Amino acid sequence: MLAYIEYLRKHVKNANIIYIDYMDLDFEKIKEYRALHTYVEAHYLEGVANYVFVDEVQMCPDFELAINSLYSKRKYDIYITGSNAFLLSADLATLFTGRYISLHVFPFSFEEYCDYYKDSGSGDIEQLFDAYTISGGLAGSYEYQVEKDRSNYIKEVYETIVTRDLVQKYNLSDTMVLQRLSEFLMDNVSNLTSPNKVSGILSANNIPTNHTTIGKYIRYLCNAFVFYDVKRYDIRGKKYLESLDKFYLCDLGIRYAVLGSRNMDYGRSYENIVCIELLRRGFDVYVGKLYQKEVDFVAQRGSEKIYIQVSDNIADENTFKREITPLLSIRDAYSKKIIARTRHPRYTYEGIEICNIADWLLQRED
Repeated sequence: MLAYIEYLRKHVKNANIIYIDYMDLDFEKIKEYRALHTYVEAHYLEGVANYVFVDEVQMCPDFELAINSLYSKRKYDIYITGSNAFLLSADLATLFTGRYISLHVFPFSFEEYCDYYKDSGSGDIEQLFDAYTISGGLAGSYEYQVEKDRSNYIKEVYETIVTRDLVQKYNLSDTMVLQRLSEFLMDNVSNLTSPNKVSGILSANNIPTNHTTIGKYIRYLCNAFVFYDVKRYDIRGKKYLESLDKFYLCDLGIRYAVLGSRNMDYGRSYENIVCIELLRRGFDVYVGKLYQKEVDFVAQRGSEKIYIQVSDNIADENTFKREITPLLSIRDAYSKKIIARTRHPRYTYEGIEICNIADWLLQRED
């Protein structure tokens, strides 16, 4: 938000910026919707572009009454931010039906990570990618030079969302189930999952629960953007499938901070990175099913469609054959790619692009 304000001040002549940060005690007296409305109106300037920015808007009870009123006056360009858990997409649809555009802010991409560390002395892209796979894109953690401090910061962010914000928002009584569910999903990114399967595993490990509770908790975690739900798509039948989804973590830095290197699978980690990058680039993402074979991702954006396989290392002939076979079985003319840790320039094999993952992340296709 502050970066966009700076951009406006540089590019919009005579812009009037009305900025309210509810984390700042200077704005304590206007944490009431009428006071918020009055404050904004008092700072309006005639004849110029007026921009209203409200940070952590959920800290003002009934804020939507003030925002809707200001919007109806047709004289402000209004931007609001809020906590992931307290201001969910479902809440926006209820509060501002037909009157808002949601701007989804992801953690730093690998491209942004490289840009941040471009003066660190390490110009080796592969080395930076190794670090990014573990450190992730939560930029606040970059301020910490000691690994333990960085990891503790990420844990605090995670625990604030999962064990505080979600518990308070939904009045959850059993936090243990929510915590273990989240850790299970982290440990099983890219695996086909269902509430029945998860509830059975947790119950077998002395955490009694049921598929209804697990289904609700998964929805809460996805609504708060901790995980992304990727559904299955029948490539041959061209239809979406209801059973068994995959879940991807918003940022791999959280997995490493919470679980450490336990059960670390780089192939699945790379798949997680590719999924989030596709979403960042504006694609709708699905898991492809073709007969008994699976394609990691079917990515669609408007009329564009890409079939993608993701792997750690395809140097082994059997691994390469396993990854390439589902793509060769698809008979349409849409683009097909294997994204892997090849460390080589991209090349093609029978019309299928083979891309080094670090290079693909830096070469935007939009």
